[in-house]
Amino acid sequence: QLTLVQSGEASAQAGGSLRLSCRASRYATSMAWFRQTPGTEREGVAAVKGSLDKNYADAVKGRFDIIKDNGKSTLYLDMDALTPEDTAMYYCAASLYGLGLWYQTNTYSTWGQGTQVTVSS
Repeated sequence: QLTLVQSGEASAQAGGSLRLSCRASRYATSMAWFRQTPGTEREGVAAVKGSLDKNYADAVKGRFDIIKDNGKSTLYLDMDALTPEDTAMYYCAASLYGLGLWYQTNTYSTWGQGTQVTVSS
């Protein structure tokens, strides 16, 4: 079994920084962060295969950093230069094997409970 437990609700002012975490019960080859706002589809934010092969959505490239600590079985998302458009429910996802496109939800078999991120103007 593979389970994911995310850190709690987080908030920041525009221009600020936040770190989200996701603790996995066991190693998973590929892990990712998705986000979703009301009425929209869940979109890929960042993903990592192994620990070094990373992908980012254009909207967050250069501002967000995904880190997978395989020793701790923990995934992090470091978010800098936050804007109100980053406000969303953020979900951690994992795939035991690194198969499928990183930005597709069906690549991942396990999901965290979600973390509400709010960025104020």
